[in-house]
Amino acid sequence: MRKLAIASAAFFAAALSAAGAAAQVSNGTVKIGVMTDTSSYLADVVGKGSIAAAQLAIEDAGGKAAGMPIELIFADHQNKPDVGAALAREWYDRENVDMIVDVPASAVAIAVQGVAREKNRIAMFTSATSDALTNDQCSPNGFHWTQDSYSLGKVLATALAKAGGSKWFFIVVDTTGGKALADSARPFIEAAGGTVLGIVRHPMDAGDLSSFLLQAKASGADYIVFGNGGKDLVNSVRQAHEFHVVPGKQQLAAIPLFLSDLYAMGLENGQGLLFSTGFYWDRNDETRAWSKRFFAKMGKMPTDVQTAVYSAVRHYLKAVEAVGSDDPAKVLPKMRELPVNDVFAQNGHVREDGRLIKDMYLLRAKTPEASKGEWDLAEIVSTIKGDDAFRPLSESRCRLVKK
Repeated sequence: MRKLAIASAAFFAAALSAAGAAAQVSNGTVKIGVMTDTSSYLADVVGKGSIAAAQLAIEDAGGKAAGMPIELIFADHQNKPDVGAALAREWYDRENVDMIVDVPASAVAIAVQGVAREKNRIAMFTSATSDALTNDQCSPNGFHWTQDSYSLGKVLATALAKAGGSKWFFIVVDTTGGKALADSARPFIEAAGGTVLGIVRHPMDAGDLSSFLLQAKASGADYIVFGNGGKDLVNSVRQAHEFHVVPGKQQLAAIPLFLSDLYAMGLENGQGLLFSTGFYWDRNDETRAWSKRFFAKMGKMPTDVQTAVYSAVRHYLKAVEAVGSDDPAKVLPKMRELPVNDVFAQNGHVREDGRLIKDMYLLRAKTPEASKGEWDLAEIVSTIKGDDAFRPLSESRCRLVKK
């Protein structure tokens, strides 16, 4: 585990002299932990980019909150729930971490959320997809900051149903999040008169996906939908071309598809893929300007979930600044009270279940001929309002929701 001290020693000493602020901030430091995947199949989606996004948020806060310096630490949870939970306990108990952010892999996120509640600290999930985080497994200490399985499934299934074609086949990663993606899309497929012909699950970081693809091809489905992401998704699409699953009558789609995935597979393979997302770097002048700052650090444009890390950290720090303390009893209600207006979310708000409500976007991967640059990879097809994209509170099983 490495540590990044954001404030200089001189500033740190000066800050400690501010007795009023120091009395409200534990250990004289506001401490944030980025728990991520830096070595496995999601490393390009989150990883070092999530750490860089958190750094940008701290820089934009001026390196301090409530008069105290901000410290950033990070670690790889190895995509294992027990490792993630143990790391969260160590951070909260020994490292005095106030807030944990990112946490890819839904099973790990659910485990970390449990620890955050037990320790009465804060966790903000920006890359896990299971909507259980704000539904069955909701917590007063947890926030889900980006798209989830419900919104991803609803946006894509509704769009493809309108385009015609009624038979679906899913190839998903064998994880909590992968299962949730297929389960969430099914009701919207069936509501539109469609049928799910089959669902097959593959292990994480799978190399050879040929048997799954051949099952999908033989099914006669109109849509073959991947619910994996990272290297697994890149391999899925590449091998679909190698085995001549496409081009043809069957269309490929992905829940989710990250910008780094599309870049890795190339537009020759990815062209025409439809996908839903919470952020695209080329949407407007503000998103382009921020993304160029990220590019200066990382040499690539940000994924939606990396940008969500920036937004989550900024929102947390604004709440700390507003209440003048890192005390969760004060910060948590303020986080639910403050609006979210930044490069990631415009006119966003946090519901009582911890769900950030913001607009979602349906994108289509460009053809190689239509692309005007290295990162000009997709076009926005439509914008879906947050209240229409996410699970309504009337359907929520979260115990925090007042019926």
